[in-house]
Amino acid sequence: MKKLFVAGLVIFNTLNIVAQDTNSIKFTATIANRNSDTLIIKGRDNFEKIIPIDKKGVFATAFDAPQGFYVLYDGKESSNLYLKPNSEVNLTLNAQEFDETIVYKGKGVEESNFLAQQALKDENFTKEAFTKEPNEFAALLDGKLKSDTEKIEKSDFPAEFKTALKRSFESFHQYVAQDYERVLKSNKFIGKASPSFDYENYKGGKTKLSDFKGKYVYIDLWAIWCAPCRAEIPYLKKLEEKYHGKNIEFVSISIDKLKDSEKWRKFVADKSLGGTQLLADKDWESEFIVNYNVTGIPRFILLDPSGNIVKYDAARPSDPELDKQLTALLN
Repeated sequence: MKKLFVAGLVIFNTLNIVAQDTNSIKFTATIANRNSDTLIIKGRDNFEKIIPIDKKGVFATAFDAPQGFYVLYDGKESSNLYLKPNSEVNLTLNAQEFDETIVYKGKGVEESNFLAQQALKDENFTKEAFTKEPNEFAALLDGKLKSDTEKIEKSDFPAEFKTALKRSFESFHQYVAQDYERVLKSNKFIGKASPSFDYENYKGGKTKLSDFKGKYVYIDLWAIWCAPCRAEIPYLKKLEEKYHGKNIEFVSISIDKLKDSEKWRKFVADKSLGGTQLLADKDWESEFIVNYNVTGIPRFILLDPSGNIVKYDAARPSDPELDKQLTALLN
């Protein structure tokens, strides 16, 4: 889900532009295999509605909110929705098949159902299109933009909804094209020897990549100031626990500045970070970081026991696909 998570953020940022007078919304949700006992609805201007589950296993509330686009969160899963005046929204889904099972019933839910169906359509398109050669991929992507635009233009949705969706289609087109290029580039490195490093170890001394020869190596490039990096820490800890004793080393390389080394050390200690904790020698200009063309963090890399690249841009710890991949490699 990594690609769709990022694309979803692009779409939300594009869609979240409509807001009118505040109106009362009635909202209920029944979620099988839920990720959390609390749902959260977020919107523009720092809008946030927290909905706890009741004794009957239902999320139920009434609240005032401006008409417009919102994001519903069930733990780490999310979905776009659209709230209208005096809506009565009844959501059902199975969180194990999140995008595939979202259904909104009630009053004023047509737009939300369209958004849910579009998200699934985008996900399936991406999975299929990324298997194609460049020329075929480009034709498919252009065709999708044209088809989606024509469909929304012919719909009976309000004008502002249509305008926002057409902008989101253009953003999706741009994002997926860029991501495809990134994947093409990263695929060229698969099977090739990884650049090396020789960095300060939190436990003392220095550590080289060659020190882990004979093991798979999952590398986390991060910094203490990076909120998305910190958000991955709980998931990384769970993976470290699950694969403890297996033929894999979890290596975290901080790109914090050397002048902040004591802050880095304190953070590692306070958060009881596991694995191998290293500090790069020149932050963003460190040779290992430059060789991997790192322009943003968190960034993850997976190497085989010979030090060759398995994944140039690996899945995040929070992505279930990573766990599946590690299980296949290590069991």
